Amino acid sequence: MSKTVKNYLVRDISQRLEGVQDAILVGFDGVEANANYTLRKTLREAGCHLLVVKRSLAARAIGEGAMRPVFDGAAGSCALVWGCEDFVSLAKVIAGLVKRPEFNKLELKGGVLDGEAFSAEQVLAASKWPSRLEQISLLLGQILSPGSSLSSQLIGPGGRLASQFEKLSETEAAS
Repeated sequence: MSKTVKNYLVRDISQRLEGVQDAILVGFDGVEANANYTLRKTLREAGCHLLVVKRSLAARAIGEGAMRPVFDGAAGSCALVWGCEDFVSLAKVIAGLVKRPEFNKLELKGGVLDGEAFSAEQVLAASKWPSRLEQISLLLGQILSPGSSLSSQLIGPGGRLASQFEKLSETEAAS
């Protein structure tokens, strides 16, 4: 491959990965055409992107950015997967695909989250974390819980007192 073509490829890869902070690296060797189509379709439906790259060109395109650790120690041909709502959602999608029998040749190699390298085992562990939406809902529940308790404690005695006044007014009206 000529230097000019390599430079064009590096420029294209850097444009595609511009702004990407979180990604997962997978081995893509031996995946058959039908499985490849299904894999890409599944990733597209989940809002993920897949780019089969030559490691040296991708490393040049990324430079010394936050994505650099994903290529450290990687060997063989690879594909970079990024996107989804957050890293945990991406890890869940990839972990689900790796477990499927039609993707038995798909190999999880590692990932990067905000510049920190993750091994394949750490990516699988991250797939069991709560996603961003789940974390937000847990946090909102914890924030709203004391207010809800306080509200019920304030309304409860007031309701009892109101019912007492109502009974008292009914008995006075009847007599």
